[in-house]
Amino acid sequence: MFVGDFIRTLKKHIYPCALIFKPDRGAKRPRAEEKGAEMNEEKKIILEKLLDRDEEEPEAEPVDESSVKKMILTFEKRSYKNQELRIKFPDSPEKFMESELDLNDIIQEMHVIATIPELYHLLVELHAVQSLLGLLTVVDLLQELTDIDTLHESEEGAEVLIDALLEGQVVALLVQNMERLDETVKEEGDGVHNTLAIIENMAEFRPGLCTEAAQQGLMQWLLKRIKAKMPFDANKLYCSEILAILLQNNDNTRELLGEMDGIDVLLQQLSVFKRHNPSTAEEQEMMENLFDALCSCLMLSANRERFLRGEGLQLMNLMLREKKISRTSALKVLDHAMIGSEGADNCHKFVDILGLRTIFPLFMKTPKKMKKTGTSEKEHEEHVCSIMASMLRNLKSQQRTRLHNKFTENDCEKVDRLMELYFKYLEGVQLADKRIEGEKHEMVRRGEILDDDMEDEFYLRRLDAGLFVLQLICYIMVEINNSGISQLQQRVHQILNLRGGSVKIVRHIMRGKKVTEKR
Repeated sequence: MFVGDFIRTLKKHIYPCALIFKPDRGAKRPRAEEKGAEMNEEKKIILEKLLDRDEEEPEAEPVDESSVKKMILTFEKRSYKNQELRIKFPDSPEKFMESELDLNDIIQEMHVIATIPELYHLLVELHAVQSLLGLLTVVDLLQELTDIDTLHESEEGAEVLIDALLEGQVVALLVQNMERLDETVKEEGDGVHNTLAIIENMAEFRPGLCTEAAQQGLMQWLLKRIKAKMPFDANKLYCSEILAILLQNNDNTRELLGEMDGIDVLLQQLSVFKRHNPSTAEEQEMMENLFDALCSCLMLSANRERFLRGEGLQLMNLMLREKKISRTSALKVLDHAMIGSEGADNCHKFVDILGLRTIFPLFMKTPKKMKKTGTSEKEHEEHVCSIMASMLRNLKSQQRTRLHNKFTENDCEKVDRLMELYFKYLEGVQLADKRIEGEKHEMVRRGEILDDDMEDEFYLRRLDAGLFVLQLICYIMVEINNSGISQLQQRVHQILNLRGGSVKIVRHIMRGKKVTEKR
């Protein structure tokens, strides 16, 4: 056995079970010299026993239903014996050391069950799941059992296992365990990482458990871990990823995060990237996860109010001005905060904090340096146009006048830019429509039926070609045309006529109709 393996075994089983059954931080500790003497004696005993075991390695048996049953029953017996001795001799580790090693051996053997998910039902039928959750010295084993590829190999067996784990409130137990771990110790930090992997696997296999998991203490633990003043590491990255997963398409978890002041936590963590770029690719990934989590939260109206009170608009506005990597994601957050009627307050506040001075330069010229963030030119222009459309939809009185006046500045240069974008995206959508029409004619010629699924696919292709951005642009055109400012109205019609455009095509675009007609 390698020294590293020996130390890991020692830490897991001697102190007692340091990785899982961690004593309270405030518990009275033995003096250093006493502890050192005990450790040396225990090391000798452990080493002797481990060496004896290595020499007496039995031959591997074929794994089938019978051997798995035997394995589970052996685990149950050893688990019961270990717990009994621990209760009987809580202050004498040497007296339950043998049972600790026996238990560890059978747990290691049980890893083979992760290769045969069709036999997972035996873990449930023989009540091994309850025993595993009671010990929770088996994080590695649970991670293997819930590996997403393995779960999909036998969905019937996987369903049975996941049901049993959830019935045993596995997430609550895992969270309680993580709270006791000290991540500055490598083995315990690995334990946290493996625990998060179990949760991710289960959430991917059964997305519906996200609400239950969040309510069992996971949301609170993730927020606490994310804001902890610790150096950036793989666990913080993983926490941001799990948080984004929990919030995706789930209003219950979004509401829970808002009630826990999670919006403030996200804004505080993102404020670091206001004037500084992430130092590594991993840190950038974490930043993007936090931005995604914030965008998900803003789908809920109550969280938009919290975002407004927490000065989220001011932070996003500063990020746009600083021109760091965070600028692209800050634009996406603004889009989510201002869209729809629920975004009215954020739209008015954005104008009040001089946000028009920030957003219009991004409208006038799409930044070239967007490769690092993986954002396309179309995505950038879509977010900017969506923000413009939201403001035109929501702004009233003085703030609305200020927005209209922006379009009249410098001889209506912003109208010229708007029309430039209009013809750019019109051309792309018209090309897509022509291809789709050709495919439809060919399908009809072959006698194929154009069902709803096929029509949906064609519509998605039109969106990919820029239909949604084009509709936003047309909405802005209509709004400024109806602003009552003759200068803007004349400029829109002038450019349309010069380039062979027509109001009819604008109407078709707004209604989502095909735009293959001649201009």
